[in-house]
Amino acid sequence: MPNHEQAAVLTATSLTKSFSGREALRGVDLEVGSGEVVAVIGPNGAGKTTLLSILAGITSPDSGEVSDSGSGVGWVPQQAAVYRRLTVTENLKLFARLQGHEDPDASTAEMIELTGLGERSDDQVGTLSGGNQQRVNIAVGLMARPEVLLLDEPSVGLDPGQRARLWEFILGLVSAGTAVLFSTHDIQEAERYAGRILVIAGGERVFDGTADGLRTAVTDAGGADAGDLETSFLAFLDGDRSTAPPAGPGDAP
Repeated sequence: MPNHEQAAVLTATSLTKSFSGREALRGVDLEVGSGEVVAVIGPNGAGKTTLLSILAGITSPDSGEVSDSGSGVGWVPQQAAVYRRLTVTENLKLFARLQGHEDPDASTAEMIELTGLGERSDDQVGTLSGGNQQRVNIAVGLMARPEVLLLDEPSVGLDPGQRARLWEFILGLVSAGTAVLFSTHDIQEAERYAGRILVIAGGERVFDGTADGLRTAVTDAGGADAGDLETSFLAFLDGDRSTAPPAGPGDAP
């Protein structure tokens, strides 16, 4: 749940989804507040990408509801949804036209300024570094000026310097009021940048709270007092969660 001072800009209730008889999501609830950063972590096949694609409106749930504040949701998939042979400007202008912007040139100029890619605006996207390609990918997701940005593994394949610069950019958006929900396999990334962590395992939300709350959940369930979040996370998944504190909304104690 978002902080009491944060209005919910994205809400999901009882989401379920199955593929070929396999349950990918089982009754998942969540809320994201304005300007909040939420990390979604969990093992492979847990349902993280399915959850994000449903929140983005790309995939329809079998049951449950998703609602936003009315300003829309931006979706940035793990694989860049841009054309490598087009320049940065050509890509952004194309997507502005596809989205029906009244002034594609002005929208493109705004996104180039926002992403800090002015010096690379005439370069083919395929010649850019991984971090800059991801900036272009995010700019496409921001074209509709959403209040919520969904990022699926945003820093995968980036070196530490590129990752740091990418997150500096993302947190700049957050400081301007954009909420960010991102999936990651990098537990340290979740702890460093997210104010709240959502753990998905077996298609279920099994934890919703802070990094410190996750450590507390491990010790309350009878696990060892782990010093780092990754150890706590693995212990939480390996342990008997039936004795752990409920996944219920808000930061865990």
